Amino acid sequence: MTPKIARFLASQAPATPCLVVDIDRVAENFRALADAMPLARIYYAVKANPAMPVLERLVGLDSSFDAASFEEIEMCLAAGAPAGRISYGNTIKKISAIQRAHAAGVDMFAFDSAEELGKLAVHAPGARVYCRILVENAGAEWPLSRKFGTSVGQARALMVRAAELGLDPYGLSFHVGSQQTGTDAYETAIGKVAMLFTDLRDSGVDIRMINLGGGFPVRYRDEVPGIDRFADAIMHAMTSHFGNNLPEILVEPGRFIVGDAGVVSAEVVLVSRREPADPVRWVYLDIGRFGGLAETEGESIKYRFQTPHDGGATGPVAIAGPTCDGADILYERSNYRLPEALACGDRVELLAAGAYVTTYASQRFNGFAPLAEHYI
Repeated sequence: MTPKIARFLASQAPATPCLVVDIDRVAENFRALADAMPLARIYYAVKANPAMPVLERLVGLDSSFDAASFEEIEMCLAAGAPAGRISYGNTIKKISAIQRAHAAGVDMFAFDSAEELGKLAVHAPGARVYCRILVENAGAEWPLSRKFGTSVGQARALMVRAAELGLDPYGLSFHVGSQQTGTDAYETAIGKVAMLFTDLRDSGVDIRMINLGGGFPVRYRDEVPGIDRFADAIMHAMTSHFGNNLPEILVEPGRFIVGDAGVVSAEVVLVSRREPADPVRWVYLDIGRFGGLAETEGESIKYRFQTPHDGGATGPVAIAGPTCDGADILYERSNYRLPEALACGDRVELLAAGAYVTTYASQRFNGFAPLAEHYI
């Protein structure tokens, strides 16, 4: 909760549920990462929050952008980003999307299979390509393994093939999982990719770049290491494996840039007990998993709550959304406690909710409109 957001909520009392994002905090987070990792180029992961005020501020800071679709590429271009600063980072792309991106001037594409590489050779001839390697996601609260990435052996063959197809075998990438809470994951992945990088370069492949992906965490309910600790671990691993001959380094933060810049303001719809003697109260909010809080699936991302009664006596709660769907439960097993005085009609805030909320919101499931957005 930044002072700017607190003032806005107090003075405007916007209808709930809504997201309020402090654009100045977005800029502060970008600068903090740039200061911590001055040798890395920052490609903001647009999927975290593609709002135009966010993109425009980042364009003004000379950010680059990691897009997951041609639609996100269009958003970046509309915000003023040069096409040469946009990476099409999704390894699963329609032919029509590849064609449109290439025609728009985007010349950097991710892949992790022979089939996708073949599509790029035909529909984005001469483009820079980078191969995504499958790495462990231990320590990540929102893992991204299994669906993406290939083995080291397959990646070697694919990068050699990329050059044969007339593409530019630009680099390798990996992702250690979103909301990664441990630095070890980066160090292990860098070691794995560095061996392949060196092998390819020694074999005559003109490889120049390593994309470290994103994953840098924000504080939700639990403390996490600061960005300086991640930067120190990453650069120590890079210099250990490459010495002074460092490759180009790219990072793709999303959550770290916008997560703690946003707050979701919600209303308590109901507080009830299943049985009079049950110590656990059920707290129902006017936003749930289908309203944008999809990352509470499996109780993975654990948001912090702020209420008007903080400081008073608390008790155990289960927290759920407003829809007629039994899956719309945010937390039941994660030992949440909220004030005993909490009641229907109270406003509550979910802190550090600026990432992966608006774009996860359903389109009127049960008739509920997507949450409103305020960028200040």
